[in-house]
Amino acid sequence: MSSLITTVRTKFLQAIRSVNPQGRWKILVVDDYSQKLLGSVLKQFDILEENVTLIESISNHREPQQFEAVYILMPTTQNVDRIIKDFSTDQKQYLGAHLFFIDAFLRGLQDLFLNFWAAEGQTFSLNSPGFFFNIYSPPRNEAAFKASRSRLEEELLFASKTISNICITLNEFPYIRYYLPSHHLPLGPLQPHSQTRAPPPSEGSNRWRTDLARGDAARAYEAADTEFVTRLLAFMVQRNLDEHKRTNPDFPKPSDPPRPRGTLIITDRSMDVVAPLIHEFTYQAMCNDLLQIEDGTKYTYKFQSSIGAYEDKTATLSETDTVWTTVKHMHMREAIDKLMADFNKFLEENAGFKGEGAASLNDMKDMLANLPQYQEQREKFSLHLNMAQECMGTFERDKLSQVANIEQYTFGQCCATGMTCGRKISKNLTTFNVPRNPNKVRMVALYIMYRDGVPDEDRRRLYQHARLGMADQDAINALTHLGVRITRGPADKDTKKKLKQKPSQEEEYDLSRYKPLLRTVIEDHANNKLDASLFPYVKEAPSATTTTSKAPVTPTHTSSLRSAKPSWHKATRPNAPIDNRQRVIIFMAGGMTYSEIRECYALGGSLNKDIYIGSTHTITPRQFIDDLKVLELGGVGSRTAPNGVSTNPAHQSYQEYYDQKYFIPDPIPPQRPTLTVPKDSGTSARSGKLSKSSPSSSYAASSTSVNSAGMATADNEKKKKKKGFFHF
Repeated sequence: MSSLITTVRTKFLQAIRSVNPQGRWKILVVDDYSQKLLGSVLKQFDILEENVTLIESISNHREPQQFEAVYILMPTTQNVDRIIKDFSTDQKQYLGAHLFFIDAFLRGLQDLFLNFWAAEGQTFSLNSPGFFFNIYSPPRNEAAFKASRSRLEEELLFASKTISNICITLNEFPYIRYYLPSHHLPLGPLQPHSQTRAPPPSEGSNRWRTDLARGDAARAYEAADTEFVTRLLAFMVQRNLDEHKRTNPDFPKPSDPPRPRGTLIITDRSMDVVAPLIHEFTYQAMCNDLLQIEDGTKYTYKFQSSIGAYEDKTATLSETDTVWTTVKHMHMREAIDKLMADFNKFLEENAGFKGEGAASLNDMKDMLANLPQYQEQREKFSLHLNMAQECMGTFERDKLSQVANIEQYTFGQCCATGMTCGRKISKNLTTFNVPRNPNKVRMVALYIMYRDGVPDEDRRRLYQHARLGMADQDAINALTHLGVRITRGPADKDTKKKLKQKPSQEEEYDLSRYKPLLRTVIEDHANNKLDASLFPYVKEAPSATTTTSKAPVTPTHTSSLRSAKPSWHKATRPNAPIDNRQRVIIFMAGGMTYSEIRECYALGGSLNKDIYIGSTHTITPRQFIDDLKVLELGGVGSRTAPNGVSTNPAHQSYQEYYDQKYFIPDPIPPQRPTLTVPKDSGTSARSGKLSKSSPSSSYAASSTSVNSAGMATADNEKKKKKKGFFHF
């Protein structure tokens, strides 16, 4: 299947290669945001290999160059003004300009449609964790409903264009389905309110009227009850793709062999609130839950050098790390076994090393210190050895085995799955033994959701027994803003949910019985069993003959991670169709979990489909609880949005919103170098020889050294490639 990282990298390189000036060499001009997008998939060496002699920031002060320039920028008004300024004077900045915009801007220009982050081969993100508060935080007062809704619709329009970029990049014009819950009303700023919904129909207008003949006023009034964030987003994406189809009639371009038309499924975090809270014991999910990993990619650990000294080292967890891609979706026990097996195999293949092999993580640690000659492989094994050891240490220290037992098997049934597990535990809240550690918030929240709410007095006693602070109580109480019922009275009936957890048929660990609800959605969709009232189509639905003839589905029984090696990172099987499998694209508004990412990888093989998953951001249990604590406050005090959600009205136009989102302040003009007269000799001053101070910035010095002869020598190229990615 097509890797998103490879696809994005290829499109960037194609844009750069398409410019072939007469003098061979060219300059690349970027802004701060496009620089980060480029850096996420390309290295400095990759760009310089394309006859790029210099990379400049459009927001910096630049010296005129005798080369043509390739502009790869965000389509903001500010950047357009800067481009015009580069060529509006007699002394032009470059010999010529070739414009490429990351997003769609004007017809006739080169639009790359790459404004998204390819986190993994099958995973993408908006990198916008603040969306969580935009979607679920209630307006701060009665007068703020209209402004909050307008700002949310503005953010959703941006998200819809990003999702459209994914579809266009993959050359996919999909059917679109969206999650339409029936057990709660729209959430956050979309909840029905007099400020935002249509006026009610006149009194008596519904008398003697059938449901179909009630009139437009009644239907418009009731439409507010179904305006969920998923529905608004799905219709926006459909409009974007329809518009792109009108301006590009050949979209999507035919493929050989033909690929069945895919489906985009848009859902949100309220569909499954259990997945971000329950403990997951697969390698990637467990590491991001228990360790301090920055943005899911950067981990700092103690590395033992060849001389035996320990030093702090920051590693990047990416697709280039073959050890990481091999074990990240395995259960932790299997991942450790795999690490030791690969390490022992590595020792066998290197005859210069003498030893009996590693039987434990400590053995690996001792042997790694004796392998200074294999630096790269040694660092990889050392990294994942450290991560596995830290995870298992936390597992033992926090007694996570007991915690997971309470999560999975509380009160005679599985708290997360709802399946009977044969355990008899008293339902008396006073005997509910909550461990005194940070995990108790997660267990109390899971228990309340399992009971579909508890009486207020029982909830108060539960908080008291668990010794929860006010912030922890706020986190659990905020679940109501995600459609969860936490309080119920004696006359309240159980909430009727159409989407329920299904028992798994595969062999599994006792502490890993829970499967995210997203798994059920994907399996039911692949088997044409997904409830159309729960996940309706925006426009036309695929015909039965199309889904059965063009997209044959293999049996949904999946092999267990205990017995099967992960194969989603490897090449396609020889007997399987190459790059023509039907696609399923999942978008989870409000944050996706690592357990849901793992399920998409696993189901792709078992269902014989290319499954991509994306979200506004990726969440960990720690981040999810921290965000819940300030959800009622609109995110004020959170790490992602410390100032909270803006209460200002929406912008006058989308371009104005876009310009503000990607605004880059102009730098301070550089000071002119001062001219000094030597004090030791007056004759030198009379002869006109003045000494000039050194350039005020390292960037100016580096740019002149690169371009002094028009084409750098081999030695200069080596030095250039060792420097930073961008000369700012």
